[in-house]
Amino acid sequence: MAAPGPAASIAAEALDALPGAVDPFALSLNENPFPPLPSVRSALMESIDVANRYPEFLPTRLRALIAARIGVRDEQVVLGQGATGVALQVLQAVTTSGDRMVITAPTFDGYPIFARMARLVPVMVPLDRHGHHDLDAMADAVSDARVVVLCRPHNPTGTVESVADVERFLTRVPRDTVVLLDEAYVEFVAPQYRLDTAALVGRFPNVVVLRTFSKAYGLAGLRIGYGFGAPDLAKTLWSMQLPFGMSVTSAVAVAASYDAEAQLRQRIRLIGGERRYLRRRLQAMGIYCTDGHANFIYMPAAGPSWPAVFDDAGLQVRHYPDGGVRVTVGGRPSTRAVLAAVAKSWQNTRR
Repeated sequence: MAAPGPAASIAAEALDALPGAVDPFALSLNENPFPPLPSVRSALMESIDVANRYPEFLPTRLRALIAARIGVRDEQVVLGQGATGVALQVLQAVTTSGDRMVITAPTFDGYPIFARMARLVPVMVPLDRHGHHDLDAMADAVSDARVVVLCRPHNPTGTVESVADVERFLTRVPRDTVVLLDEAYVEFVAPQYRLDTAALVGRFPNVVVLRTFSKAYGLAGLRIGYGFGAPDLAKTLWSMQLPFGMSVTSAVAVAASYDAEAQLRQRIRLIGGERRYLRRRLQAMGIYCTDGHANFIYMPAAGPSWPAVFDDAGLQVRHYPDGGVRVTVGGRPSTRAVLAAVAKSWQNTRR
């Protein structure tokens, strides 16, 4: 048998370099611990047969599909490479170099990077000791800012501010300041805590809601995100829509995911149940966790050094400069590994 040619070797190496779909130790990026649902995978396999063709010049079909699902008009929706792509698109559309951007500390890693890319001045407002936004301090800070970011649930703490507090905050934000309402984890939020964002953008035309198919839907590798807002603001953002910018598989993946909504909700319930179980077990050890509503838990700095706890156990988690740590919720094997690592270190700390 002839030896494989160079192309075969390169392809094999590329395939070997792909991350595993299931990895109980990969708990740093808040990925969905499950591979795509079989029906979604089948649809994607069919769609790849037309990879020789360009996608739509502008993603109008995907735009209409998402708009119908969330209950807004087509012209209110914009698309991007994940929610991060939409966020950067917003900054490029509405800011100029030197503008101020209000964000929390800590926050999603992307926002300080986006501020630097757009040449903005980041204004950092610390969270309170329970991991919540200090909305009064943020409202004071936005008086001369062009953009403010409100994550709900917050990343990395998983907390949610009440509907009343969010609306009170928005009334204090100047109408020429754009509010990025980041709802990347909204599918994990119980219905009684959710905002009516379709109505909200009607009342507050400076709000852009950001969402993604990377988290609950488990399509992080496909980079599909969207935003929506009032028609005038969305029109400005759509003018920045990159031609041929969404892959030919995007609309198929979203449509198949919507068709599989019942199965996806079951997975979301499993992840939510695992998060609550992990938090209860940690609390039983005397470890404080914030009251999270996403697919991760957050533990502020405590007795043990979290890098020593998790790195020594071979667990990939997200550490923060203030000593806190964010741990993605996986399946039960992941939970056991986290609890074992914490228990071992916690016992040593208390001796």
